[in-house]
Amino acid sequence: MSVAREDVSGQPRRVFRDRREAGRVLAGLLGGYRGREGLVVLGLARGGIPVAWEVAAALGAPLDAFIVRKLGAPGHDEFAMGALASGGRVVVNDDVVRALRVTPAQLRDVAEREGRELVRREAAYRDGRPPLELAGRTVILVDDGLATGSSMFAAVQALREMDPAEIVVAVPAAPESTCREFAGLVDDVVCASMPTPFMAVGASFWDFTQVSDDEVRELLATPTVGMPTARIRLAETPAEVITRSCVDAPAGVPPREALDELIGDARIVLIGESSHGTHEFYEARAEITKWLIEDKGFCAVAAEADWPDAYRVNRYVRGQGGDGSADEALSGFERFPAWMWRNTVVRDFVGWLRAGNAQRRTQGLRETGFYGLDLYSLHRSMREVIDYLDNVDPVAARRARERYACFDHTSADDGQAYGFAAAFGAGASCERQAVEQLVELHRNGLEYLRRDGVLAEDELFYAQQNAQTVRDAEMYYRAMFGTRVNSWNLRDQHMAQTLEALLAHLDRSGEPARIVVWAHNSHVGDARATEVGVDGQLTLGQLVREKFGGRSRLIGFTTYSGTVTAASDWGGIAERKVVRPALNGSVEELFHEVERPEFLVAAAISRAAAEPLDTVRLARAIGVIYRPETERQSHYYHVRPGDQYDALIHIDKTTALEPLEPTSVWVAGETPETYPTGL
Repeated sequence: MSVAREDVSGQPRRVFRDRREAGRVLAGLLGGYRGREGLVVLGLARGGIPVAWEVAAALGAPLDAFIVRKLGAPGHDEFAMGALASGGRVVVNDDVVRALRVTPAQLRDVAEREGRELVRREAAYRDGRPPLELAGRTVILVDDGLATGSSMFAAVQALREMDPAEIVVAVPAAPESTCREFAGLVDDVVCASMPTPFMAVGASFWDFTQVSDDEVRELLATPTVGMPTARIRLAETPAEVITRSCVDAPAGVPPREALDELIGDARIVLIGESSHGTHEFYEARAEITKWLIEDKGFCAVAAEADWPDAYRVNRYVRGQGGDGSADEALSGFERFPAWMWRNTVVRDFVGWLRAGNAQRRTQGLRETGFYGLDLYSLHRSMREVIDYLDNVDPVAARRARERYACFDHTSADDGQAYGFAAAFGAGASCERQAVEQLVELHRNGLEYLRRDGVLAEDELFYAQQNAQTVRDAEMYYRAMFGTRVNSWNLRDQHMAQTLEALLAHLDRSGEPARIVVWAHNSHVGDARATEVGVDGQLTLGQLVREKFGGRSRLIGFTTYSGTVTAASDWGGIAERKVVRPALNGSVEELFHEVERPEFLVAAAISRAAAEPLDTVRLARAIGVIYRPETERQSHYYHVRPGDQYDALIHIDKTTALEPLEPTSVWVAGETPETYPTGL
């Protein structure tokens, strides 16, 4: 059974524009049936026909209607007491019949009335054409969704009497329980999405207009196989369109002229990654960033990293601090997952940045900094605030110690323990103390600058952002034990606010700053173009677009297969895992079909790319944990990639990011699933 990641928001999740788009998405998930001999697609009339036509056309299979009529209980038409399907098969829900005390005569009257309507519709829809022969064939039953599944169940029961070789049920939306129930009844079930809680089939569609009899007749009369279909459908497949509109990007780095056209005068460029452990993503992103610094005047890298740990690197690349090497400067990244920043690619980039800054310093040019946007450094940031005040205002430092002592009822660096205790009343909330310290530090900031001079401005900004991080982290850790969307939004809002504060700080030099952001695709992409956006989930990319509009660019990375550095559980050791080939119907599968090893695709460079990127597809997101055994549920969600990003860079086969301290487990890697055959 194929299923999608579930929705826990309680809000309608509108994934599909209409039934036709849902059919195209479903067709992608059914790609394995393409070319199968004897394949037939049946659409449950009326709503399932537009969905089924897209499936049949994509698979090159003949299409027919399969009609099911609900048997409404007398006086309670909204309650289905059963269903009547093509071929005369009647399925009765005995529980409903007993509960409503429906007599056999009443049941017979309803069945006869609906039977006459079924015969009328079959004749009208087929326009004299005989029904398709189904014996010995693989039959894909398609509807626009399932609720209780009574209509589909009747269809399956009736279809069995026609002796098909296989029965496949395929729908765009259904409750998980219904999908799993059908998995035990038929040979295969494909449910493109499973909203939880399931509210109604129509809640998954932006346009759920009722399908007319005329539309059904027209679609059934439109061939889905042979030359007529080729004239109706696009002359090119989506992969062929991408092939002629993409730009080769060796090792994931597009040519400079393509980058120049894409970036333009953007002040904020977000560059993503579809995993936190892929060497090629990190390497290509670093090379693109070098070009942005050298050719476009970008003066800061803002990473999905903790503020104090990244600022230690910032001091190093500017020739400050006490670290003697890039490796040493990165040693502050101790929290799981350390390999995100303590890896060979980041080490080499930090070394390059330091050397470049030394040269710029001798030429009197602006240096490039390295900063963090994340908020996991609750206790570390408190220590940094106190250390700063110890140097500039010992009395204020004592007040800071007293305020931050509120957090001492949890272990030294365990923000989650604080959040749990505060959320459930096992410990005091320290929100007031965090806010008071932030306000005081900002209030006294001008005095510190007057006393210590302009050279102290960077250190004051560093301390103030640490105080802001304490305040936001306190909120975040308490929110962790509420809804997932709320805690996610607090984190991405913090990153957006930190980015804006950094931009304003750097602008004080008199020259407008330009910043490149390094973060995961799930933060870089615009949430409004994904299924999670309907829940109210925000992303850094969305917030940046809303703030900066055309002065921002969002760039994502994808891969089809390879290896990745990831853990099996939170806090686990870094492993080198095999990345499974991407699923049918995914962005990654589409790009794999392009048959180019690395390329850039962007509608801004080639308008032809807009249409294939405007279709809803699955997209893979591997964070610091990779669980291939639950690949679909754990790592995929629906996106509209053309709206999610300004550009995508695809590297078809990738390798695992190398940690600075690889463990024996990482070195050994993961045994491929095909072992020992190697096939």
